[in-house]
Amino acid sequence: MQPDEITALFDQQAEHYDAHWAKTAAIRECLYLLVDSFLVSLPIDAHILCVGVGTGDELLHLAQKNPRWCFTAVEPSGAMLAKCRARVEQAGISSRCEFYQGFLSEVPSVARHDAATCFLVSQFILPRAERTQFFHTIADRLQPTGLLISVDLAAEITSPEFDLLLRGWVSMTSGKITESGVARMRNTYTNHVGVLPPSEVSSLIAAGGFENPLPFFQAGLMHGWLARRVEF
Repeated sequence: MQPDEITALFDQQAEHYDAHWAKTAAIRECLYLLVDSFLVSLPIDAHILCVGVGTGDELLHLAQKNPRWCFTAVEPSGAMLAKCRARVEQAGISSRCEFYQGFLSEVPSVARHDAATCFLVSQFILPRAERTQFFHTIADRLQPTGLLISVDLAAEITSPEFDLLLRGWVSMTSGKITESGVARMRNTYTNHVGVLPPSEVSSLIAAGGFENPLPFFQAGLMHGWLARRVEF
C-alpha cells in the first residue's frame, strides 16, 4: 500500500477501530504479558518509541505499568493519533508523551530511545527493500543495543495449512465464516498486505539493523519478534 493509502485507510477506521478489535483483547493481554517480561530490565526512566501507535493501546499499557517511562508516539493517521491523544489525556500521562503525526522517517533521527514497539505496521510496506529500510529507521532512533518488539501478520500463504488458519482468523475477527469473506481476506493478504512467512520477516528485521530476531509469540496469524539493535 502507498503511504497516502495507508493514512486514508486508518483515518476511515479510527472511529470504530477499538470496538472492532475488542474481541481480540485476550490476544493483546497475552502479548503484553510477554512484552512486560522482556522490557523489565529497561531503566526506570526509559524512553520508548511507539511506531504506528494507532489509538495508543500499547503506550497506555506500558505507561500504566511503568510510571516514569516517557514515550514518543508516531502515527501517520491524524484521526487515529487524535484518539490516542484523548486517551492519554484521560489517563493523565500527557506530560510523559511526545506526539508526531507522520511517518517515522519524518521524526528527528536521535538515538535516544531504550526500546521501540511496532505493532501491525511493517506488514503494510510491500516492497522488501522499503520494509528493511523501515526497520533501519527504527534502529537509528534507538540507543546502542536498544530493543525492538515488532508484531505483524505472518504466514506461508501458499501452504495447504494457510486455508485452515485463515478461516479461523476470519471467524475470530468477523464472528462468522463466509466463502466471500474468506476470499476477500485472502485477496487482501496476498495483494495488499505484506503477509510473509515468519522466517522472511525475521530476515527483514535482521537486515534492518537488528541481531538474531527472536520469534516469541504467535496467535493465529499474528506473530511477534524481539530483537536488539546491532551496535554500529
